[in-house]
Amino acid sequence: MARINFFKMSGSGNDFIIIDNRSNVVDRTELSQFISQVCRRKMSVGADGFILVEDAEKADFKWRFFNSDGSRAEMCGNGARCVARYAFLNKIAGPEMFFETDAGIVQAQVTEDGVKIKTTDPSDLKTDYTIQLENHTLTVSSINTGVPHVVIEIDDLEGVAVNEMGKEIRFHDMFAPAGTNVNFINLRKDDTIAVRTYERGVENETLACGTGAIASAIVMAEKATVGSPVKILTRSGGYLYVYYQEKQGRYYNVYLEGDARLIYQAQLLEDAWKD
Repeated sequence: MARINFFKMSGSGNDFIIIDNRSNVVDRTELSQFISQVCRRKMSVGADGFILVEDAEKADFKWRFFNSDGSRAEMCGNGARCVARYAFLNKIAGPEMFFETDAGIVQAQVTEDGVKIKTTDPSDLKTDYTIQLENHTLTVSSINTGVPHVVIEIDDLEGVAVNEMGKEIRFHDMFAPAGTNVNFINLRKDDTIAVRTYERGVENETLACGTGAIASAIVMAEKATVGSPVKILTRSGGYLYVYYQEKQGRYYNVYLEGDARLIYQAQLLEDAWKD
């Protein structure tokens, strides 16, 4: 029976299957199907995302990142922090590293307390415009933080129908054909931003979203002058920290910091990807 070594890691509740693929241990024509099968919860390992670590010419390594449905994604903030610690633990890179993503080169630093990554500069920031949903008009903001995000301010964050409303916005014609991730946020009195995210490709609410945390922080920095670093409360109860610099409406030197937990290491067996 075939065996594939992997690590299971979690960043603030966002969980990932990570495989060292520098020797092409995962070389499949039906890769998308394979990924969706091993990311099934209860039927297999289960994860929000799937990461292949591969050789790179211009960095310490490169990744291929996939959502749990097998679709390719350009960037994932929590996944980036987890893969950085994975690379450090497996001596693929030192504590300070660079790796290639579909969104560009990411810089990472592994510390005793977690991992801090420098992301590509956000783009396409738009605040407070309206979109028409089936039953009402909604005011939203949007930004690309490596992947597209919509940010919506909500008073009742506990009561919001994240999956129902998130799915409608994710597939809205305005964001076609790629679709978007959707973040519902509440700015608290201490300037902490509580966030709930519907993730494209997972097609469900996740316990955390790194690029969504960055999107929420930058949108609220633009609207409410939230200062750097911005403290983000994720659905898991953990915190992420977003650092930024701003000049004339341009946001740059954006960093995301938080935990990157090694949950376990094991082997995938063939039953993990059977129909």
